[in-house]
Amino acid sequence: MARGLSRRAVVAALPLTAVAFSPLGAARAAAPGLSLSGKFVQGGYAIGHTAPRAVIDVDGQARTTASANGWFVIGFDRDAPPTSTLTVTTPDGSAEDRRTIAPGDFDIQRIDGLPPEQVTPTDPALLARLETEGLRKQAGFASQADLEGFREGFVMPVLGARRSARFGGQRILNGEPKRPHYGVDLAVPVGTPVRAPASGLICFAETGLHYEGGLVLIDHGQGLVTAYLHLSKILVSPGTYVRQGQLMAESGKEGRATGPHVCWRMKWRGRNLDPSLLVGEGPFRA
Repeated sequence: MARGLSRRAVVAALPLTAVAFSPLGAARAAAPGLSLSGKFVQGGYAIGHTAPRAVIDVDGQARTTASANGWFVIGFDRDAPPTSTLTVTTPDGSAEDRRTIAPGDFDIQRIDGLPPEQVTPTDPALLARLETEGLRKQAGFASQADLEGFREGFVMPVLGARRSARFGGQRILNGEPKRPHYGVDLAVPVGTPVRAPASGLICFAETGLHYEGGLVLIDHGQGLVTAYLHLSKILVSPGTYVRQGQLMAESGKEGRATGPHVCWRMKWRGRNLDPSLLVGEGPFRA
């Protein structure tokens, strides 16, 4: 018969299913342990610990692989459905964790007075430029560094900021409804130091982008990527490693911005997350 999970693993991952069988139907080895913690809400996250290099399925789709130390991170999109199922699989078996995802509390934000080309571009040359910029940004967001920077917990990237917009708000630009705002806007004067909120790999760093102005992306491990928009100066280069608290840029009002601020964003493999939910959490330990 298969050995049961430890009491600690069961408590941490309830409700949990963990059964492993050989092709002949005889029980094999014990399924992997699984512990999980985080913010189970739209735009939230979970950080887990399990067997090293276990395959992590989220809602029936293979999404990531645990690190050599057994750590992994997943995210719940701004528009996540009300439940999510996570399955951890190793050659010895699998463990499953089903969670309820609470609805987010999102604002409606109206911004008027923007140049029309910043809202609905029509110029062919600009559209071509946006396409090439989009491909470069897409490559940056696709980074999946084998790191565990997300385990540290996060600090704010700028000090003394006024939060001028929350994550997830529906934006109406010049009276035209647009997609939700996937960032946290931190209003600070131009030239304010911007520091890495957690360690990671710089996977994109460019100035002069149409929408973002100066943009830096950091992969904190396994595709958990944070973004910093509207920067006036960038002090890091792609491919370099930064540690938590390291100076990497200065704030500005470049691109589509009505005033000086840093728009702070987070994505996990295409899902839009609220980076502020990780501030003050961690460090995470087994």
